[in-house]
Amino acid sequence: MNDLILYVHGAGGSAAESAHYRPLFPNDEVLGLDYPTAAPWEAANALHAAVEALKQEHAHITLIANSIGAFFSMIAGIDGMLRRAYLISPIVDMERLICGMMLRAGVTEAELEARGVIRADSGETLSWAYLCYVRSHPVRWTVPTSILCGAGDELTSLETVRAFAERQNADLTVMENGEHWFHTDEQMRFLDNWLRERERRRPV
Repeated sequence: MNDLILYVHGAGGSAAESAHYRPLFPNDEVLGLDYPTAAPWEAANALHAAVEALKQEHAHITLIANSIGAFFSMIAGIDGMLRRAYLISPIVDMERLICGMMLRAGVTEAELEARGVIRADSGETLSWAYLCYVRSHPVRWTVPTSILCGAGDELTSLETVRAFAERQNADLTVMENGEHWFHTDEQMRFLDNWLRERERRRPV
């Protein structure tokens, strides 16, 4: 059974993005995983089932997860099936993110609870069920983890990700010219070099 590099994309992404990582892991199989994004409970259940099935075929699974894909992975109960994890611009405090969206939209908790779903003027959809699920399913993560984020991340503050990294004893790297979405040539070179360096340093 060979090692598997499992890529979980962020919002608006796809499993096809996993092709970028194949040259970085030439001796392993690289697979991208799609998942439903309508609700966190659907995404978490789908990811758990998929990783459970993949674990039957692969002795070791390494996770590379991006943005909300990292959040879904961390609430999916898959950490016991992973060897290690690389999280890129992870959403590490979804409750704080949602509450920030509500504040910007001028929506109170009472209003959201009463209406269930509110479409903000910004186009963001706020859901009471989503918020309640996030609060009742805190992140519990036990995998050796390395995190990459950008100093200009507009979704998660450096303070928030640093606090998470300290709690998880995770290795944190911050790219000064990085954003939430790593996509420019400079940012992708930084990401690739970050992965290569951590792969060189990891225990066999």
